[in-house]
Amino acid sequence: MEFCQLTIHESKKLLENKEISSLELTQSSLKRIEEVEEKIKAFVTVTKEEALAMAEKVDEKIKKGEDLGPLAGIPAAIKDNICTEGIKTTCSSKMLANFVPPYNATVIDKLLGQNSVIIGKANMDEFAMGSSTENSAFFATKNPWDLNCVPGGSSGGSAAAVAAGEVVFALGSDTGGSIRQPAAFCGVVGLKPTYGLVSRYGLIAYASSLDQIGPLTKDVTDCALVLNALAGYDPLDSTSVNMDYPDYTKYLVDDIKGLRIGLPKEYLGEGIDPQVEEKIKEAVKKLEELGAVVEECSLPHTEYAMPAYYIIAPAEASSNLARYDGVRYGYRTEWAEDVLSLFCRTRAEGFGREVKRRIMLGTYALSSGYYDAYYLKALKIRTLIKQDFDRAFEKYDCLLTPTAPGVAFELGSKADPLAMYKQDVCTIPVNLAGIPAISIPYGKVADKPVGVQFIGKAFGEGTLLRVAYTLEQNSAETRIKPEI
Repeated sequence: MEFCQLTIHESKKLLENKEISSLELTQSSLKRIEEVEEKIKAFVTVTKEEALAMAEKVDEKIKKGEDLGPLAGIPAAIKDNICTEGIKTTCSSKMLANFVPPYNATVIDKLLGQNSVIIGKANMDEFAMGSSTENSAFFATKNPWDLNCVPGGSSGGSAAAVAAGEVVFALGSDTGGSIRQPAAFCGVVGLKPTYGLVSRYGLIAYASSLDQIGPLTKDVTDCALVLNALAGYDPLDSTSVNMDYPDYTKYLVDDIKGLRIGLPKEYLGEGIDPQVEEKIKEAVKKLEELGAVVEECSLPHTEYAMPAYYIIAPAEASSNLARYDGVRYGYRTEWAEDVLSLFCRTRAEGFGREVKRRIMLGTYALSSGYYDAYYLKALKIRTLIKQDFDRAFEKYDCLLTPTAPGVAFELGSKADPLAMYKQDVCTIPVNLAGIPAISIPYGKVADKPVGVQFIGKAFGEGTLLRVAYTLEQNSAETRIKPEI
């Protein structure tokens, strides 16, 4: 086995025992990228020289006997909307094609503080707007399970890089399912943390009240290790929560006896692939065998989540993306006669079709005369959805749903925007409520991975990790790998 195919905890053990070096691990990752990147196209930027230099520094620290973090010397990919000092951060957009941030996002400083090795920046849907990574201004990423299919989105490059063994783990961002849906499509583990658990400082904003950074990993143990590194209060982020953060690895317990798990009926049935629904029922049966109590429950306002999301998220995007005006940084048109034409042409040329669509949707929803009818009403729906979850968690420790309504679809097959938006129908409510959810693989349908999603109460990541870990340890369905 190539070193880069190992998990974080497997790699860490070998590094501690000096059976491999960080340089060897990093070289293995770079070699794998050379072998498969032409097929997968997961990376916008590969930082080969910087990664090798980082790895050599880690090896020197190991030789000196320094006590390093669990992620020390481990190669990682970073979604290209997370700022990295001195390394291009493009958001996979023409607008930021040459943007080099002068600072690191807080999560990058945390990874570097643990001596992790950054291999490069992963492709994504432009400004995180999409569910297939086809909206990248540069190229579409392919699914390692089937090169004719999408890897999901918007963190498709991150998920594909982990699934293809190009890196050991990756960071993504999740606004309406952008970590969990590609995790499901690529057969890896993806966690969307509670809003405020992980700093958003240095994350280029799409929808500020919904965005959250999280890990994409090869197994649940790795997910807990990365979450330990990312979680924590950050005074640079006004939405960051100042509290005592646990050691998430302590929740990796193979025992769910007596846990109560809700199965929301609104997430099954119409719109869900019957074969995916069958896999969810298989997961339910396995959880019951392991001692959990699984009962059907109801989240009655679920059907309104998608329309509410596509008012709130575009409205926030309209505001956040107003800064790209051709004046301060980023793309600037060459054909401006005056200031107004500079703004208009820069934005017309710099943004892709989907980004323009969402800016226009959001601007309309916020405009005079429509604010109350659309945006304010969507915020009220958001409150009702959160209350549904609050009531459910009075009775259940977590909820179980499909991560996506189907498996990975063929490139170009969802040209209709509404058909694409429906890919996030199972993930969007979680972001509106600001609560955590994890997707883990559970078998295949038509030789493509199926994702099972566990949803928890605010700051209940520990319970989610415990349930996901127990299912993973007791079923071969959770350990699947593609052959490229």
